[in-house]
Amino acid sequence: QVQVMESGGALVHPGGSLRLSCTASGNIERLYAMGWYRQAPGNPGDERELVARIVNGARSSSTKYADSVKGRFTISSDNADNVVYLQMTNLKSEDTATYYCELGITTREGGAVLDADYWGKGTQVTVSS
Repeated sequence: QVQVMESGGALVHPGGSLRLSCTASGNIERLYAMGWYRQAPGNPGDERELVARIVNGARSSSTKYADSVKGRFTISSDNADNVVYLQMTNLKSEDTATYYCELGITTREGGAVLDADYWGKGTQVTVSS
């Protein structure tokens, strides 16, 4: 059974930096997509905003960032250890949110290869002076 867990959330001052980690465990064949989303307090409709995402294609990878974090946040991965990072710099109060990791994972169960999306339970980032 696959499990996904985020860590690294904290209280940080404006202008500070933080690195979030997302670790996947279980019978994992491959990570084909890795994403960070966030949900701000009081966000209507319980909507999660895409922060950054990597999609690993057959021959190349593509990375996407929300406009609000471009130049400040960097998503990266250690595929050998099934860990995804979100390095956040120059943090602003509007970055305050619960951050969730979403992983597209290929698993092998017996003779079957399965692709599915898995979510962690979130880690809280608070930017405040």
